[in-house]
Amino acid sequence: MPRPMPRLFVIRHGETEWSLNGRHTGRSDIPLTARGEEQVKEKAPILVGEGRPIDPKNLCTVFVSPRQRAHKTFHLLFGHTETPKHILTEDVREWDYGDYEGLLSSEIKAKRSDWDIWRDGCPGGESVEEMEKRVDGIIASVREYHRQYHEEGLHTRDVAIVAHGHFSRVLIARWIEFSLRLGTHFNVEPGGVAVLSYNHNSLKEPALNALNLYADLR
Repeated sequence: MPRPMPRLFVIRHGETEWSLNGRHTGRSDIPLTARGEEQVKEKAPILVGEGRPIDPKNLCTVFVSPRQRAHKTFHLLFGHTETPKHILTEDVREWDYGDYEGLLSSEIKAKRSDWDIWRDGCPGGESVEEMEKRVDGIIASVREYHRQYHEEGLHTRDVAIVAHGHFSRVLIARWIEFSLRLGTHFNVEPGGVAVLSYNHNSLKEPALNALNLYADLR
């Protein structure tokens, strides 16, 4: 019987004041709201633990954005278990919104009515090409862990990323080998979990298994 296929869990941080009101939050270090913390705490024992979807003993590593809203989410999720190996890395930070940092979409449209982040990127921040290159780099790192498990018998099989909304949407699109622009069609909710893996027991067939697990969709 083949071994279970490795997975990538992509977790968006919990609610912040800016995610609640729609402000573009890239490099700004915004904390979780009290409700955001409670949402993560409530789902932690359902999501993380022995026999749960994210079993720490199966994790190779966790990549965590250095922004406090992400690493707080990480520690709340794993606070009731042994903290897994994790790496704080700018590679999984949010899209750098540059001149549009902290603005509402309506405020950005008032400056440039035809703006589309998926086509235009962000002036003073990251271009589409820069974002795609960064995300493709982290995907390559994840797939190397998965290759070692699948082909070399590495004991642990899963990877997790605790990051941000636009980053996650881009990652999902690139994981399944589509243009970054496909990310516009994925809703990634605060605190939600996406599960990425493979079809037909083949690392050559990346797939999306689930989206927005345990998210508060009210």
